[in-house]
Amino acid sequence: MEFHEAANFLFELRRFASRPGTDATRDLLSALGDPHERIDCVQIAGSNGKGSTARMVERTLREAGLDVGLYTSPHLDDVRERIRVNGRKIPEAALVEYAETVEPYVTEQGAVGESPTFFETLTALALWEFDRRNVDIAVLEVGIGGKYDATSVVDPIASTVTSVTLEHTDILGDTVAEIATDKAHVAPDDAPLVTATTGDALAAVREVAGDVVTVGDDADVSVTYRGRDGLEGAVTVEGPDWTVDTHLPLLGAHQATNAGVAATLCRQVADVSSADLERGLRNAHWPGRFEVMGEDPLVVLDGAHNPGGIERVAETLDTFDYDDLHVVVGAMVDKDHERIAAALPAFDRAIACHPNIGRAESAEVVAAALRTTADATVETRSDVAGALGMALDAAGPDDAVLVTGSLYAVREARTRWARPMVPKRIDSIPEARRTLEAAHVTEAGAWRMRGKGVHRVLRTRVQPRQAQYLKEELLSLGGECAISGLNDQDEENVDIVMMATMAQFKRLADKLDGQPYGLSTFADELRGALDIQQPTTDHDYPWSDGTAVMGILNITPDSFHDGGEYNAVEDAVGRAEAMIEAGVDILDIGGESTRPGADVVPAEAERERVVPVVEALADHDVALSVDTRKASVARAALDAGADILNDVSGLADPEMRLVAAEYDVPVVVMHSIEVPVDPDSDIHYDDVVTDCIDALTERVLLAEKAGLDREQIVVDPGVGFGKSAAESFELLDRLDEFQALGCPVLVGHSHKSLFGLIGQDADEREHATVAATALATERGADIVRVHDVPENVAAVNVVEAADDPSRFGAE
Repeated sequence: MEFHEAANFLFELRRFASRPGTDATRDLLSALGDPHERIDCVQIAGSNGKGSTARMVERTLREAGLDVGLYTSPHLDDVRERIRVNGRKIPEAALVEYAETVEPYVTEQGAVGESPTFFETLTALALWEFDRRNVDIAVLEVGIGGKYDATSVVDPIASTVTSVTLEHTDILGDTVAEIATDKAHVAPDDAPLVTATTGDALAAVREVAGDVVTVGDDADVSVTYRGRDGLEGAVTVEGPDWTVDTHLPLLGAHQATNAGVAATLCRQVADVSSADLERGLRNAHWPGRFEVMGEDPLVVLDGAHNPGGIERVAETLDTFDYDDLHVVVGAMVDKDHERIAAALPAFDRAIACHPNIGRAESAEVVAAALRTTADATVETRSDVAGALGMALDAAGPDDAVLVTGSLYAVREARTRWARPMVPKRIDSIPEARRTLEAAHVTEAGAWRMRGKGVHRVLRTRVQPRQAQYLKEELLSLGGECAISGLNDQDEENVDIVMMATMAQFKRLADKLDGQPYGLSTFADELRGALDIQQPTTDHDYPWSDGTAVMGILNITPDSFHDGGEYNAVEDAVGRAEAMIEAGVDILDIGGESTRPGADVVPAEAERERVVPVVEALADHDVALSVDTRKASVARAALDAGADILNDVSGLADPEMRLVAAEYDVPVVVMHSIEVPVDPDSDIHYDDVVTDCIDALTERVLLAEKAGLDREQIVVDPGVGFGKSAAESFELLDRLDEFQALGCPVLVGHSHKSLFGLIGQDADEREHATVAATALATERGADIVRVHDVPENVAAVNVVEAADDPSRFGAE
């Protein structure tokens, strides 16, 4: 079974309506050997805040050193997002193996009219995968209610009911008390239920659960929201004998309450320190929950889908200053549209739209609800991307744009920022076929189209209706568009591979202008990906006009290549001046080794190593970079005269992106599953380049949302960091695909162990490094980070001279 076949098998189960009860899920798990009985689970129920709280619990427990599974719904782009282990999506191979395993059972059950539903089957997949991966704790977000939800097959060691509002009244009951009663059945046997409910809901929860820990105002665990601090919320959580002061990337007083619930749950199930809680909560990013995507105008995405959730959005939006408010609303058919409209903040313009999902309400019905509650301009648009485009076009720089009503609307809007356009370099028929197969094109389709791919090729993800339109238009222009075997679905984004000449792509973009279904927005993204008719930029960085050479200056005793050679300031300055003389563009000064097994250096000691060297070199004619993963060290180095930040942890320190934005300096964001690297880790990649781009996309968005331009966000694929030698060479070979992120690309390969694959020992890797520098330059690297500056400057010059001899004075 191929991945597209396995995914289609799961998606086709959506034709079976949701139903209350756990029997079908329990029977499916029995056929799998009852994996849920071997897992410690935390169950998260509630009307609002389930996903955010689950993410906070998962991220904090990981911070404490545990292996953690996370099961949430719905997904924004890829169904595999629902099931994560230590932050990483379930591998495609695991999903295929599961589908092959359960298909006979599901088919048998279907024959007698008892097929498990989509949600039941995915719940079993999550528990099956968590058991196989031997997680320490699995965090499960409840789907609907509690008592009869599929996740309630588990016996949790800790649980919560975050909040209760009127929702799913046809299933859960007509009153808040009835709904709370249903949700409270997630209560664990051996621990008090944690809850932020109040009033009738709390009384009903107590009646079912008995012993509870309350969170909020005048509660067992008190929460103080100290307001918005930039793009973070300041919060204090106080328990009977513990306190946590931290910042949250999720804004709003309701998220502070969620943090209190999460902190209480974490303390129930693990030995977590205050530092674990502070850092875990601060790193709990969760897309689509009051996610600020831009500031001029202010652009906010929030998947609130009921009146209570919309009220929280309005409260949080009120902490920002803006002139006019433009709202884009897309909702599901089973929601109370008039109450949702009434809960919205006062708006000046609204655009109702129709998310690409069968349960979505028509734009006209949503618009009618909006008109009953406000004397404002209300328009309709068939697609979310087009509606967002209309709002952004109408908004001034001091206005605000809010996309809300459902996570399905948010996921379509978010593609404007999160969808990578991956350029594919195809030099042969076999490479073309591999590219098509990697996008889950059927075997027959890959064979038939393989000969059409030896030219300009882009892979991306779009809606099925967009895919069909793009295919038809490209065919009319003489190009081609291969569509994933998932195209039988009408709601899920699918992979496509577009193949055409540059002229055909330009004509395609022109034809898409003004088209519906988000295609006019897609046209602009297409031009950006292929650099068609793009404006020039004003920044003048060392890499703005070619590949820059970054020279490594380690002020460390234990770096793998030159540790201990330049610890004295005068020795470091002498080394730096020799590199400047040799033509280096950037000096990268580091005070902590990132080699496998290296000792962690305290921030104060790292500052004492780095800052004097930066101060001594600040007046030299060269850009200075500081290689650190600590924001406090970065700030000190910038104050001393540094120009660039190089963070090998990929912004693991939540303040790093904020420091870079505050000083308006470039920041290097590296991909690494763990820093320092554990040499005993066995890290699986479905496709090392695709997986790196996937992970870096969210890291880039974090930096962008802090206020940096993509030209200032330098991405580093992390050669040698948690990758095998073969995978590191594949990163070098496919380096140009990282252009999909729209950021400069840095390659750090100097003297690394990947060259052992070609027989080069640790003291023999200079020549291999120079060769790899030439390859990286040819593949489009903006920066190469090396130890041996003269040799690598020569390699870069050779490649650039071959490309454009006039750069070096040739006639």
